[in-house]
Amino acid sequence: MTTASLTATAGTVLYEDSLASGCHWSIIMRKGSVLKLTDTEGGANVGMLFYNPQNLLERYNAPDTLKCQHTFKLTKGNCLYSDMGRIFCSIIEDSVGWHETVCGNTTKQIVKDKWGEKNYQDYRNDWNQNGYSSFLVELAKYGLGKKDMAANLNLFSAVSVNDDGALQYVENNSKAGDSVALRFEMDTLVLLHSCPHPLNPAAEYPKKPVRYQIIKGEPVEANDFCMNFRAENQRGFKNNEIFHLDGGCCHD
Repeated sequence: MTTASLTATAGTVLYEDSLASGCHWSIIMRKGSVLKLTDTEGGANVGMLFYNPQNLLERYNAPDTLKCQHTFKLTKGNCLYSDMGRIFCSIIEDSVGWHETVCGNTTKQIVKDKWGEKNYQDYRNDWNQNGYSSFLVELAKYGLGKKDMAANLNLFSAVSVNDDGALQYVENNSKAGDSVALRFEMDTLVLLHSCPHPLNPAAEYPKKPVRYQIIKGEPVEANDFCMNFRAENQRGFKNNEIFHLDGGCCHD
């Protein structure tokens, strides 16, 4: 776990590193900080979950995020909501154009069926990890478990609907160098992994790393693009404002 420091001027990169393929990580992002993720090779997938570190019962709510913004995809301007009507973060930059939040994670069984079983004991760091187990490892660091899992966001990935209504993975949705930046509107515990999307049809286990940067964000002004992108976002920002009146209390 890493905690982002904000003792710098706006736009300053505070920390940067790479997340190798099939890995997981967690970090407490502070209000006003930006997490920028870059798909270094193309075809990456980054599963993400969000929690309020002061009240871990508050977590990312995919249905509310989509319905209140009248969308099936996420891109620049969209905000990511908690189940208490607050905004964890806003998408302030996006060169991809489509990130999905309905298909969930790979599981151990999905990975085994698609790409075979490669365990750590035999393959060490070349083993085939899955998104569900990766989240469980990170959740355990904060006293959380299976009951605390929520529907996750899959950055860089897109799905389409075929004539039968089934979801299909969109290949090459993200190109090498594509990036997305999330500005955090409240302190947020972020869980993420770089495991494949559950619908990825690749013949071999996809190994796609991502680069991440933690950046000091700009102040949110009244004409902020994300805050004014949808009417509901203005209400979400107001809920955050009320939440922060007494330092970010845990009650709703």
